[in-house]
Amino acid sequence: MIRTKHSNSRSESPVLGKKLPQELAERIQQKIQDGAMRPGDRLPSIASLATDYGVGAPTVREALKRLEIAGVVRIRHGSGVYVRRHEDAMLVTSPVLTQQLSKKVLLDLVDARTAIEVTAAGLAAVNASSAQLDEMQRLLAEAGAQLSDDDVLNQVNMAFHREIAVASGNGVFAQLLEVLTNVFAREQRLILDIQDSRREDHAQHLAIYEALRARQPDRAREQMTAHLAKVRRDLEQWDSVTGV
Repeated sequence: MIRTKHSNSRSESPVLGKKLPQELAERIQQKIQDGAMRPGDRLPSIASLATDYGVGAPTVREALKRLEIAGVVRIRHGSGVYVRRHEDAMLVTSPVLTQQLSKKVLLDLVDARTAIEVTAAGLAAVNASSAQLDEMQRLLAEAGAQLSDDDVLNQVNMAFHREIAVASGNGVFAQLLEVLTNVFAREQRLILDIQDSRREDHAQHLAIYEALRARQPDRAREQMTAHLAKVRRDLEQWDSVTGV
């Protein structure tokens, strides 16, 4: 097994948990906290990390994205992934919830997302890098090809929203949205079922992206507001007892 320069001449034990990206992110973060990697150090390549931890490259990319959102690393497209200063690290952590959430909590979730994401969209229209816009475009292309696969579609859609939060340049927005999407992962999937308008939802995502690419903050905020308002209306019409 290939060893990275930070592995102290031994292989890493494989990541075995059910939530592979989150577990891998925690493992990498622990190495940083233990001093194996210091601020400014470049992490091993995605291929090396995938080999060392026994996971696929997509899992590594998702783990690194989570660490970027948490403020632990900085991803420099075309250069690599670097450890950030400790003072930039995660401000909030995700609690563990197991109970099914009520319709009211779901509505509150959408309101919380709206408060964050509308402002984030306006900032992203100004601050997003070309690489971040390209990643949004890639995610939308994947979503468009997966409209019939709800599990994949939900994951890609939320990745698109998280990418906008990261592109805003506001680390707190990115972290808060990461918490919301992690804690309410099951509910995000439920909302997709409730809406039952995957093509319309995708079209709204495309409209948001076009506003971001055009560098139009007001339009980006308007499109995000309209998108999340529709999500809320769909939830309001949903009967949580019968599930329809």
